[in-house]
Amino acid sequence: MNNSVAGTARLLGAGLRALLVLTLVTGVIYPLVVTGIAQALFSGNANGSEIKSGGHVVGSSLIGQSYSLPLKKGQETPDPDLKWFQGRPANGLGTNSVNTQYKLILSGATNLSADNKDLIKQVEDAKAAVVKDNSVPGHVIKPSDVPADAVTSSGSGLDPAISPAYADLQVHRVAAKNGLPVDQVEKLVTDHTEGRTLGFMGEPRVNVLELNIALKDLVAKK
Repeated sequence: MNNSVAGTARLLGAGLRALLVLTLVTGVIYPLVVTGIAQALFSGNANGSEIKSGGHVVGSSLIGQSYSLPLKKGQETPDPDLKWFQGRPANGLGTNSVNTQYKLILSGATNLSADNKDLIKQVEDAKAAVVKDNSVPGHVIKPSDVPADAVTSSGSGLDPAISPAYADLQVHRVAAKNGLPVDQVEKLVTDHTEGRTLGFMGEPRVNVLELNIALKDLVAKK
Protein backbone atom coordinates (compact mmCIF):
# COMPACT_ATOMS: atom_id res chain seq x y z
CA MET A 1 0.00 0.00 0.00
CA ASN A 2 2.77 2.41 0.99
CA ASN A 3 4.68 1.58 -2.20
CA SER A 4 1.58 2.27 -4.26
CA VAL A 5 1.02 5.68 -2.62
CA ALA A 6 4.70 6.58 -2.98
CA GLY A 7 4.70 5.58 -6.65
CA THR A 8 1.60 7.63 -7.32
CA ALA A 9 3.11 10.62 -5.56
CA ARG A 10 6.28 10.31 -7.65
CA LEU A 11 4.23 10.18 -10.86
CA LEU A 12 2.19 13.17 -9.82
CA GLY A 13 5.36 15.06 -8.92
CA ALA A 14 6.97 14.21 -12.26
CA GLY A 15 3.82 15.25 -14.12
CA LEU A 16 3.66 18.55 -12.25
CA ARG A 17 7.33 19.28 -12.98
CA ALA A 18 6.81 18.48 -16.67
CA LEU A 19 3.77 20.76 -16.72
CA LEU A 20 5.70 23.63 -15.16
CA VAL A 21 8.70 23.20 -17.50
CA LEU A 22 6.55 22.96 -20.63
CA THR A 23 4.47 25.95 -19.51
CA LEU A 24 7.65 27.97 -19.02
CA VAL A 25 9.14 26.88 -22.37
CA THR A 26 6.05 27.06 -24.60
CA GLY A 27 4.10 29.74 -22.75
CA VAL A 28 6.86 32.19 -21.80
CA ILE A 29 10.26 31.57 -23.40
CA TYR A 30 9.08 30.60 -26.91
CA PRO A 31 6.64 33.56 -27.31
CA LEU A 32 9.31 35.99 -26.04
CA VAL A 33 11.91 34.63 -28.46
CA VAL A 34 9.53 34.74 -31.44
CA THR A 35 8.33 38.23 -30.51
CA GLY A 36 11.90 39.44 -30.09
CA ILE A 37 12.96 38.06 -33.48
CA ALA A 38 9.88 39.57 -35.14
CA GLN A 39 10.51 42.99 -33.59
CA ALA A 40 14.19 42.91 -34.48
CA LEU A 41 13.87 41.72 -38.09
CA PHE A 42 10.30 42.59 -39.13
CA SER A 43 9.23 45.39 -36.82
CA GLY A 44 6.80 47.02 -39.28
CA ASN A 45 5.04 43.77 -40.11
CA ALA A 46 4.92 42.66 -36.48
CA ASN A 47 3.24 45.90 -35.44
CA GLY A 48 0.49 45.73 -38.05
CA SER A 49 2.18 47.41 -41.04
CA GLU A 50 1.15 50.79 -39.65
CA ILE A 51 1.19 53.92 -41.79
CA LYS A 52 1.81 57.23 -40.01
CA SER A 53 1.05 60.78 -41.04
CA GLY A 54 1.73 63.84 -38.94
CA GLY A 55 3.13 61.67 -36.17
CA HIS A 56 -0.08 59.64 -35.86
CA VAL A 57 -1.05 56.17 -37.06
CA VAL A 58 -3.66 56.64 -39.78
CA GLY A 59 -4.05 53.09 -40.99
CA SER A 60 -2.38 49.91 -42.16
CA SER A 61 -0.78 49.29 -45.52
CA LEU A 62 -2.69 45.98 -45.60
CA ILE A 63 -6.23 47.30 -45.09
CA GLY A 64 -8.14 49.49 -47.52
CA GLN A 65 -10.04 52.56 -46.36
CA SER A 66 -12.99 54.49 -47.70
CA TYR A 67 -12.73 58.16 -48.68
CA SER A 68 -16.30 59.35 -48.44
CA LEU A 69 -18.32 62.42 -47.57
CA PRO A 70 -20.46 62.46 -44.40
CA LEU A 71 -23.82 60.77 -44.78
CA LYS A 72 -26.63 63.07 -45.80
CA LYS A 73 -30.06 62.81 -44.24
CA GLY A 74 -31.80 59.72 -45.58
CA GLN A 75 -28.65 58.29 -47.15
CA GLU A 76 -27.55 54.73 -46.47
CA THR A 77 -24.40 54.83 -48.60
CA PRO A 78 -22.16 57.92 -48.50
CA ASP A 79 -20.97 59.65 -51.65
CA PRO A 80 -17.24 59.40 -52.44
CA ASP A 81 -15.10 62.43 -51.59
CA LEU A 82 -13.80 63.07 -55.08
CA LYS A 83 -10.78 65.14 -54.03
CA TRP A 84 -9.15 61.85 -52.98
CA PHE A 85 -8.09 58.81 -54.94
CA GLN A 86 -10.70 56.10 -54.49
CA GLY A 87 -10.03 52.43 -53.80
CA ARG A 88 -11.84 49.37 -55.05
CA PRO A 89 -15.52 48.75 -54.31
CA ALA A 90 -16.20 46.78 -51.14
CA ASN A 91 -19.49 45.10 -52.00
CA GLY A 92 -18.68 41.91 -50.11
CA LEU A 93 -18.13 43.48 -46.70
CA GLY A 94 -20.46 42.17 -44.04
CA THR A 95 -21.91 43.99 -41.07
CA ASN A 96 -21.25 43.28 -37.43
CA SER A 97 -24.38 41.90 -35.81
CA VAL A 98 -22.81 40.25 -32.79
CA ASN A 99 -21.13 43.02 -30.83
CA THR A 100 -22.98 46.15 -31.91
CA GLN A 101 -21.13 48.35 -29.40
CA TYR A 102 -18.32 48.69 -31.96
CA LYS A 103 -18.61 49.44 -35.70
CA LEU A 104 -16.58 46.50 -36.92
CA ILE A 105 -16.06 45.75 -40.60
CA LEU A 106 -16.25 42.09 -41.53
CA SER A 107 -14.16 40.91 -44.47
CA GLY A 108 -15.91 38.97 -47.21
CA ALA A 109 -16.72 38.55 -50.89
CA THR A 110 -20.07 38.70 -52.66
CA ASN A 111 -19.77 35.07 -53.86
CA LEU A 112 -21.98 36.02 -56.81
CA SER A 113 -21.44 34.21 -60.10
CA ALA A 114 -20.33 36.11 -63.18
CA ASP A 115 -23.81 35.88 -64.73
CA ASN A 116 -25.65 36.93 -61.56
CA LYS A 117 -28.06 39.79 -62.32
CA ASP A 118 -27.24 41.61 -59.08
CA LEU A 119 -23.50 41.47 -59.78
CA ILE A 120 -23.98 42.61 -63.38
CA LYS A 121 -26.02 45.60 -62.18
CA GLN A 122 -23.42 46.44 -59.52
CA VAL A 123 -20.68 46.45 -62.16
CA GLU A 124 -22.72 48.48 -64.63
CA ASP A 125 -23.67 51.05 -61.97
CA ALA A 126 -20.07 51.24 -60.73
CA LYS A 127 -18.76 51.75 -64.29
CA ALA A 128 -21.27 54.53 -64.95
CA ALA A 129 -20.26 56.23 -61.69
CA VAL A 130 -16.53 55.96 -62.49
CA VAL A 131 -17.10 57.48 -65.94
CA LYS A 132 -19.25 60.31 -64.53
CA ASP A 133 -17.03 61.11 -61.53
CA ASN A 134 -13.74 61.11 -63.44
CA SER A 135 -14.84 62.99 -66.56
CA VAL A 136 -13.72 66.60 -66.17
CA PRO A 137 -13.64 69.47 -68.68
CA GLY A 138 -11.11 68.63 -71.35
CA HIS A 139 -10.75 65.01 -70.26
CA VAL A 140 -13.65 62.63 -70.86
CA ILE A 141 -13.54 59.04 -69.61
CA LYS A 142 -15.02 56.35 -71.86
CA PRO A 143 -16.52 53.10 -70.50
CA SER A 144 -13.77 51.19 -72.29
CA ASP A 145 -11.19 53.11 -70.21
CA VAL A 146 -12.47 51.67 -66.92
CA PRO A 147 -10.30 48.80 -65.58
CA ALA A 148 -11.82 45.78 -63.85
CA ASP A 149 -10.61 46.69 -60.36
CA ALA A 150 -12.53 49.98 -60.52
CA VAL A 151 -15.86 48.15 -60.61
CA THR A 152 -15.26 44.88 -58.75
CA SER A 153 -14.34 44.18 -55.15
CA SER A 154 -11.51 41.91 -54.09
CA GLY A 155 -12.01 38.56 -52.40
CA SER A 156 -11.58 40.12 -48.96
CA GLY A 157 -13.30 43.41 -49.72
CA LEU A 158 -10.39 45.11 -47.94
CA ASP A 159 -7.83 45.40 -50.75
CA PRO A 160 -5.57 48.39 -49.95
CA ALA A 161 -4.26 48.80 -53.50
CA ILE A 162 -5.53 49.59 -56.97
CA SER A 163 -4.01 49.03 -60.39
CA PRO A 164 -1.86 51.79 -61.93
CA ALA A 165 -4.50 51.99 -64.67
CA TYR A 166 -7.23 52.88 -62.17
CA ALA A 167 -4.96 55.37 -60.41
CA ASP A 168 -4.09 57.02 -63.76
CA LEU A 169 -7.78 57.22 -64.65
CA GLN A 170 -8.39 59.33 -61.51
CA VAL A 171 -5.50 61.76 -62.04
CA HIS A 172 -7.36 64.50 -63.94
CA ARG A 173 -10.28 64.49 -61.52
CA VAL A 174 -8.02 64.64 -58.45
CA ALA A 175 -5.94 67.41 -60.01
CA ALA A 176 -9.07 69.45 -60.83
CA LYS A 177 -10.66 69.00 -57.40
CA ASN A 178 -7.46 70.04 -55.61
CA GLY A 179 -6.34 72.79 -57.97
CA LEU A 180 -3.12 70.97 -58.85
CA PRO A 181 -1.26 70.61 -62.16
CA VAL A 182 -1.98 67.27 -63.81
CA ASP A 183 1.71 66.47 -64.21
CA GLN A 184 2.30 66.76 -60.45
CA VAL A 185 -0.50 64.33 -59.69
CA GLU A 186 0.72 61.96 -62.41
CA LYS A 187 4.15 61.99 -60.77
CA LEU A 188 2.57 61.07 -57.43
CA VAL A 189 1.03 58.00 -59.02
CA THR A 190 4.30 57.05 -60.72
CA ASP A 191 6.27 57.48 -57.48
CA HIS A 192 3.82 55.28 -55.55
CA THR A 193 3.50 52.49 -58.11
CA GLU A 194 4.99 49.23 -56.84
CA GLY A 195 6.13 46.51 -59.20
CA ARG A 196 5.51 42.79 -58.93
CA THR A 197 6.82 41.16 -55.75
CA LEU A 198 10.29 39.72 -56.45
CA GLY A 199 9.74 40.76 -60.03
CA PHE A 200 7.25 38.01 -60.93
CA MET A 201 4.55 37.59 -58.24
CA GLY A 202 1.31 39.54 -58.34
CA GLU A 203 0.62 42.65 -60.39
CA PRO A 204 1.88 46.27 -60.27
CA ARG A 205 -0.17 48.19 -57.71
CA VAL A 206 -0.65 51.52 -55.96
CA ASN A 207 -1.41 51.71 -52.24
CA VAL A 208 -4.33 54.15 -52.01
CA LEU A 209 -3.70 55.31 -48.43
CA GLU A 210 -0.03 56.05 -49.09
CA LEU A 211 -0.95 57.85 -52.31
CA ASN A 212 -3.56 60.00 -50.56
CA ILE A 213 -1.14 60.92 -47.79
CA ALA A 214 1.33 62.10 -50.45
CA LEU A 215 -1.52 64.01 -52.13
CA LYS A 216 -2.41 65.71 -48.84
CA ASP A 217 1.22 66.79 -48.39
CA LEU A 218 1.32 68.12 -51.95
CA VAL A 219 -1.87 70.14 -51.47
CA ALA A 220 -0.47 71.59 -48.24
CA LYS A 221 2.52 72.95 -50.20
CA LYS A 222 0.38 74.92 -52.68
